[in-house]
Amino acid sequence: MSDKMLPTRDGYGHGLVELGAVNPEVVVLDADLAKSTRSDWFAAKYPDRFFDMGIAEQDMVGTAAGLALGGKIPFATTYGVFLAGRAWDQIRTTVCYANLNVKIAGNHGGISVGADGATHQALEDIALMRVLPNMRVIVPCDAVEAKKATLAAAAVHGPCFLRFAREATPVFTAEGDGFEIGKAITLREGTDATIIACGPIVYEALLAHETLKAKGISARVVNMHTVKPLDEAAVLKAAAETGAIVTAEEHQIYGGLGGAVAEALVRHMPVPVAMVGVRDTFGESGTPEELAARYGLTATDIVAAVVEALERKQ
Repeated sequence: MSDKMLPTRDGYGHGLVELGAVNPEVVVLDADLAKSTRSDWFAAKYPDRFFDMGIAEQDMVGTAAGLALGGKIPFATTYGVFLAGRAWDQIRTTVCYANLNVKIAGNHGGISVGADGATHQALEDIALMRVLPNMRVIVPCDAVEAKKATLAAAAVHGPCFLRFAREATPVFTAEGDGFEIGKAITLREGTDATIIACGPIVYEALLAHETLKAKGISARVVNMHTVKPLDEAAVLKAAAETGAIVTAEEHQIYGGLGGAVAEALVRHMPVPVAMVGVRDTFGESGTPEELAARYGLTATDIVAAVVEALERKQ
């Protein structure tokens, strides 16, 4: 379905460089991981607007807040597990409470980090960021969408959390495709069930769609690139028209995209829901393919979840 492979962190790096050329207020901070996060691409072109804060995530977020108060648009960048974990209080109290214009870029999201192991795999970051007032949570599905998400985050006022992946994943969206924060994108139409996914696992949802089609099951696929604010209209429309929902994310099943979708459905339109995600456990070292299979994040797992949801729909 797609021959091109790029990590979504590359889209972030390209987005930063483009922002640097058109918006002099954009500044970038990193916690000593600029090469891995691709923020070094911005640093190479705009060294006077790049700040390596060392391994001090809390200080980095506090400094970003101060820069925002001075009118800058700071992108505070490092691995998502360190930002959402170590710097959570600074993000909550300093950035979100004051609704400051700080962009939080969490890299190496999910288990596909691979050999880095559990300590570097962000599996709780969406939940930790989604619960914060004023925070937007954006999880782009491929490198092209990651660049658009970076540009879009700079264009809105207020805190944004952007989640990127380390490993190369299929590029299946096009430069000309639309992207708007808070607006889901229907990638495939379907009538029997809807798969709602975010991040690179959206590609697995597309593969699942093809397998289900061969089985005579019509599955809609929705790219929910913005987990907060959730596009509730798209969720409720899918529930009304297909009657069953499967969510898929590279994150704990608690508190992430699946939780957000379930919260919307239980209030307005309860239908059978199945969740594909990491099931209340930490990750471990391995290749991305090994880990995806071990933790049930493949197209095959999505197909099984759709079949299970359809059984409960009867």
